[in-house]
Amino acid sequence: MAMDEQKLVELITRQVVQQVNGLGGYDSGDRIPIGVSARHVHLTREHVEALFGKGYQLHKKKELMGGQYAAEECVTLVGTKLRAIENVRILGPERKASQVEVAKTDAIRLGLNPPIRESGNIAGSAPIALVGPQGVLYLKEGCIIAKRHIHMSPEDAARFGVKDGDTVKVRFDNGRGGVFEGVQIRVDKSFTLEMHIDTDEANGLNVGKDTGILIK
Repeated sequence: MAMDEQKLVELITRQVVQQVNGLGGYDSGDRIPIGVSARHVHLTREHVEALFGKGYQLHKKKELMGGQYAAEECVTLVGTKLRAIENVRILGPERKASQVEVAKTDAIRLGLNPPIRESGNIAGSAPIALVGPQGVLYLKEGCIIAKRHIHMSPEDAARFGVKDGDTVKVRFDNGRGGVFEGVQIRVDKSFTLEMHIDTDEANGLNVGKDTGILIK
């Protein structure tokens, strides 16, 4: 190959690589810690008392990000097929609306068809019953499959060049490998960097205590 032709090939190659990197490329240094979120429950003050008794207060077991915590208390979930899932953890603090987050396999077991939603968006979601030591609670709506998301501080968001509400892709080179699309960015000064996926998603790509790569 003549020298001019070789230089032309090298130039074209560099341009192609630059274009590929500019269209959905990723920086291998942009590693996102992964947190696998198991089924759990958020409760209002009224519903804590309905399940555990008048004046009952949740007991903190483990601190979580954003001021949340895993409580010592658990409940049993009951679906439309009268099938139950026991020992489902409550997360505190108390909320303005009660909410149950499950994976799709949990929903199938319970005979439910909950929508995939951002946490807190429960209007028109699936009904579910909760059983506690002092009572039974029936929610006409409130059961969802949580939309996969990444918690970030404002500093993390600036570093990654994203903002609250954006959606990105996250690539996994470990486990089975693959890409999760439609990952929502959630930014708050109380957050530490972590992507949350449910147990089905983690099992699908054989993801454990791993990291993913942000794809913009």
